[in-house]
Amino acid sequence: MIKSLRNAALIVLLASPTMPGAIQAAALDQEQPPVVTPAPPPAPVSWRLNDARELLEYVRNVGVDGLSPAAYGPDRLAAAIETGDRAQVTPVASEIFLQLATDLSGGRVRGRSRVDWFMPDAGLTEEARRQLLTQVTTRGGVAEALNGLLPTHPQYAGLKRALANTAPDDTARRDLIRTNMERWRWMPRNLGARHVLVNVPAFTAALIDEGRVTARHRAVVGAVRTPTPQLSATITAVTMNPWWNVPQSIVRTTSFGAGYQVTRGANGSISVRQPPGPRNALGRLKIEMPNPHAIYLHDTPSQALFGRAVRAFSHGCIRTQNVRDFAAHLLESTDGWNRDRIDDVIATGRNQTQRLAQPVPVYIAYFTAAATTDGDIVRYNDLYGRDTPVRVALNRAGPARTPAATATASSGGN
Repeated sequence: MIKSLRNAALIVLLASPTMPGAIQAAALDQEQPPVVTPAPPPAPVSWRLNDARELLEYVRNVGVDGLSPAAYGPDRLAAAIETGDRAQVTPVASEIFLQLATDLSGGRVRGRSRVDWFMPDAGLTEEARRQLLTQVTTRGGVAEALNGLLPTHPQYAGLKRALANTAPDDTARRDLIRTNMERWRWMPRNLGARHVLVNVPAFTAALIDEGRVTARHRAVVGAVRTPTPQLSATITAVTMNPWWNVPQSIVRTTSFGAGYQVTRGANGSISVRQPPGPRNALGRLKIEMPNPHAIYLHDTPSQALFGRAVRAFSHGCIRTQNVRDFAAHLLESTDGWNRDRIDDVIATGRNQTQRLAQPVPVYIAYFTAAATTDGDIVRYNDLYGRDTPVRVALNRAGPARTPAATATASSGGN
């Protein structure tokens, strides 16, 4: 009652000719509830029988892309087609098509099975999938539309050839290939004409230009207890003679002596950083790639570790061999910068950051198999045991799981 009286009084006041017009209009706008326009419902579709048969054939052969036909219920679609009734075919075919569009464009495995995965979803939006559904039900071309959603990276095509060359009874090899094909479906469709790809199980960091590897360096990655997450970021700058701001995850478990700056806050918090120098944990150079996980590529004073076959010793960051050469490649489009100038700045001992004229996307990925040009594969050790949840999810029949938050990554370090 009181609220109604207050509202009535406000309306009378706003109607008063003595209230300034601008204030009156603004107040009235605030009083009125916002107008929400509901999204239009999806346009109705109707599957022609020939298009539905093409979809059924695609499902039955989806194993060539490492997916299980049984996961899409081809028997249901076959039974609906057998009736010859488009009204019965349409809901079944639409459901299967939309699920395929989801899985082919962004991956079938979702949620916690993507362990430590922090890249944006690469799949089509719901609206884009609906538009594609309308397209194929009006103009046909089911197989062409679905094939157009597959990853375009040469590695995906190479793994697909390797899968075709693998004996049907070699389940372990087939599952390995299928797992890594799935990971390529998670990746962005366009990585960029120039980009950096770090493959954690291979212990390598590569710079790729127009599909060609122009630099490949050995890397030290996160130890098993502090694994490197899978993420994407953008390389924006190179810092010479960097400070190391020690992550809290390390501060809480480590004692720091001489050579570190320790600051105690009024609330009892402790922050630690290490000045530039030959003993700095980041070495003499750090590649800046801002991300919430404090993961980056950098130099290291522990050069001997690059000679190890298994190089998993860091707190999550990517220690990169010959990182000055790597930085010189990144800076080659930045006026006046080359390897000699990098060396000159480092020799001064002064901290200096140089921004890249052209930022470079970087992807830290986890591929345990890579295709070779002869249709074979190279295997890498499943360092963190991430293959199993992907394989289990791929082999699980039935609808795909609803997307969920991935596991939390380890804090970044050195």
